Amino acid sequence: MTGTGDEPFITAVKPLVDAMGGEMLPPDEAGPDDVVLTWEGVDAVAVRLPQLADSLDHILAAMERKQGKPLAELDRKAKQEVVRILEARGAFAVRHGVETVAGALGVSRFTVYNYLNREKES
Repeated sequence: MTGTGDEPFITAVKPLVDAMGGEMLPPDEAGPDDVVLTWEGVDAVAVRLPQLADSLDHILAAMERKQGKPLAELDRKAKQEVVRILEARGAFAVRHGVETVAGALGVSRFTVYNYLNREKES
């Protein structure tokens, strides 16, 4: 981005930024909510973090890729595990998180709440 020998650094952080659903841009284009990363004393890259709702969609897509099939095609036990992982990652703190997850899993909101309650009871 700045071309001052920071390419290895940018290459190193890109998978993390991609996994978060963020966007990399030149540091001089950073906005007030962006995070500027410095490498060897020089601003190397700015990272624009996604909105929380976008992050949830990104997380769900990544989970689908990892499973190798749509989350709605998983069995009940696997769906419960997905809900446990998502809860640990804060997915249900996002507005409409339960509805978004329910849609991705092909279940009702009530079912997602049951999975969450089952996890708390065990």
